[in-house]
Parts: sequence; C-alpha cells; structure tokens
Amino acid sequence: MESIRKYGDPPYRTALVHGGPGAAGEMRPLAEQLVAHTGVLECIQTKMTIVDQVEELKEQLLFFGEEPKILIGYSWGAWLSCLVAARYPFLVNKLILVSAGSFSQKHNGDLMKIRFSRLDQQDKTAAETLMSALEHKNPASEDLEKLGLLMRKADAFELLEFDQSFVDINVEMFQAVWSEAAHLRNTGQLLKICRQICCPVIAFHGLEDPHPVKGVEIPLTACLADFRMIKLEKCGHTPWIEKYARERFLACLTTELSW
Repeated sequence: MESIRKYGDPPYRTALVHGGPGAAGEMRPLAEQLVAHTGVLECIQTKMTIVDQVEELKEQLLFFGEEPKILIGYSWGAWLSCLVAARYPFLVNKLILVSAGSFSQKHNGDLMKIRFSRLDQQDKTAAETLMSALEHKNPASEDLEKLGLLMRKADAFELLEFDQSFVDINVEMFQAVWSEAAHLRNTGQLLKICRQICCPVIAFHGLEDPHPVKGVEIPLTACLADFRMIKLEKCGHTPWIEKYARERFLACLTTELSW
C-alpha cells in the first residue's frame, strides 16, 4: 500500500491523518473537498506501534519538504497528530483535531452506553458479538469493518450516503495500537505529552458525538496555551459526511487552512 497520497498541486502544506487505528483511506473524501483550497497529503499509517507511527508520520511530512504543515487528525489520528506536534514542533504550523477521542478517561465513561442506546436490539446484539470476536487472538478484519459500520451509525446524527469501499481496515493494527493508546490516556501520559505542543490547536467536535466534547475541551484548555474549540450542532463523529453540519464544518475548516 502506498503510504502517502497526494491531492492537488504542490506545495503540499496540509496533511490528513486517519483514525482507527487501522482505518487507512477514510480521509479521502475530505481530501477531495479540500483540494480546491490547498495541496493535500493523505498520510496512511502502516506501523504497529505508536512510537513507529509517530516516526512514520514524521518521515511522511518531511518527504515533501521541511516547511511546517497544517496537520488535520481525525479520531485516533487526532491523538497521533498531537504526539507528532509535541515531539517535532518544527514540522507542524497548526494542529487541527477533528472528533478527537476524550483525552481524559474520567470523561469517557458513557461512550459505549450512549452508542448502544442509539442502536436497535438487532444491531446491539451484532455489536456485542463482534466486540467479543475482536477480543480473540486472531480476529478477522471483516469483523472490525462490520463493527466500525455499526459504530459509525451510532456515532452519527444524520449521515449522508457514503462509500466505505476504499477504506482498508487493519485489525492487527487496531488491536496493537489501541491498547497502547488507551494506556497512554489512562496513565495521564497523553496529556503530559500534549503540554509540549507549542503551535495553535483547533478542535472541531460534533455536539451529538458520543465521544464527549468535554473530554477534549476541558483537558486541552487546561494544558495548551493556544487552544480553540469549534462545536458543531446536529453533528456526530464524522462531520464531512453529516447532513446538517457538513457545510459549516468545511467552511470553518477551509478558513483555518489560510496561512
């Protein structure tokens, strides 16, 4: 798999970082929307540890020159982008977090409760079965893909139609990297690292996203010198395919891409 996809013309000063972990390609629709405003890189993560993904993303950014980039991280990719911005501040001019997971475990306790409350009984049963399967040593990527579709449904306010066929799900990466990421958050190390970020940070977050907005706003307001929160009404976890929030999200995001 190619690890960097280019959209538009150089200079490529905006880079997108997908979520998951292990949901390579999911940022393509957003890249295609932004290409009218900036040259865009879609950075595909291939490594199986957080340390290696940080170094991989650093190399991807450096491959197109050492000038600082605007880094847009989605979901898990928001955390990864924070780790890169903290470790390599010369590479990141501005950090944009989209639908980040809670940076504090104490704010995250109702996530699955909210998700399951939005599913009917058939989908709940399917989700429980798939979650159990993913606890096994060698689960199938198809199980993670099916669970991801159910969670996307639960995470949404009202989605537009979208094509999932170009997303490459890697269940091994999900299991390996997410266990490390959860440990970073639960031990407070994630926020400790975030305190080293020196560039401006802007967080977009849907008010209907089960990932709690206060889990982003409260911790980052406390630990970052230059932080702003943009809250999106009638919006769930994926704002560029949310029916009511998409236009405002894209308008605000393109404004943030100005140099």
